[in-house]
Amino acid sequence: MITLEEAKVGMADKVDQAVIDEFRRGSLLLDKLIFDNAVSPGTAGSTLTYGYMKLETPSTAGFRKINEEYKGSEAKRKKASADLKIFGGEFSLDRVIINTSGAVDELDFQMQEKIKAAINLFHYAVINGNSTVNEDEFDGLDVLVKDSSTEYKPATAVDLSTSALMDTNYSAFLDMMDEFVSKMQGKPTMFLVNSTMKTKLKGIARRAGYYSRTEDAFGRSIDNWDGIPFVDLEEYFDGTETNPCVPIDEDGNTSIYAIQIAKDGFHGVSPTGNNIISTALPDLKAPGVIKKGDVEMVAAVVLKNTLKAGAFRNIKVK
Repeated sequence: MITLEEAKVGMADKVDQAVIDEFRRGSLLLDKLIFDNAVSPGTAGSTLTYGYMKLETPSTAGFRKINEEYKGSEAKRKKASADLKIFGGEFSLDRVIINTSGAVDELDFQMQEKIKAAINLFHYAVINGNSTVNEDEFDGLDVLVKDSSTEYKPATAVDLSTSALMDTNYSAFLDMMDEFVSKMQGKPTMFLVNSTMKTKLKGIARRAGYYSRTEDAFGRSIDNWDGIPFVDLEEYFDGTETNPCVPIDEDGNTSIYAIQIAKDGFHGVSPTGNNIISTALPDLKAPGVIKKGDVEMVAAVVLKNTLKAGAFRNIKVK
């Protein structure tokens, strides 16, 4: 297992190290996520498949009387796999623009924007990815927790759409949050939300005395719900529309996703070595007037234990 911070240490190129830090700075999820860097191409050189055993039902224990056998039960698991996906982007600049960009370094600007786009695409796929619908995506949490015991669905949406309704309903919401978290095995590492839900969580946490702040690796403030960071995954631009990575439906309802990052829980997978993220900057001395650069990530996410991630549905925020 490796983190992006650890992957950076093994890189000789200072530009690659800086790009890794930009990914970490731009995403608390990517900064905290661990990757099983154990995937190599198959014999044909074209597949990047990660095989693992997924725990579906944990084992149980109980009491027994003298001269009485235990009631047998076994943990249940099944074989599962995830295909690593390749994503990122390319940009092109005329060398005159690069050489005359002055105080605003156009090459650096385009690289920063491409990193931001790759982060947002990763965030979007972590929630909404569905390899059955789009073979270029890895499966996200919507698929991984579907119909599991940690998919918490109140029969009626809890309404937090206005400040007045937050005052009225926050006690009920607190009880639901406690019930939701209790369904998971262990404390979540973080909650993944959109900006609207983050604002609601902050307001309710303050009302209930659950709110606190900590600092990330780059000295920035992180909002916490009872000691658990709640992270805005921000928005994804698909070239036409911009939408929250954690969707809000037409009725104004959204979800909270909880993950426990662990080698036996929710984690990333990546190629062998430190090859999670790669970059290419143009060679300004090479022939040609159009210079290209790119940023690329090779990864997927898996959930090895269905009790280590969950989704709290039907929260009305609009």
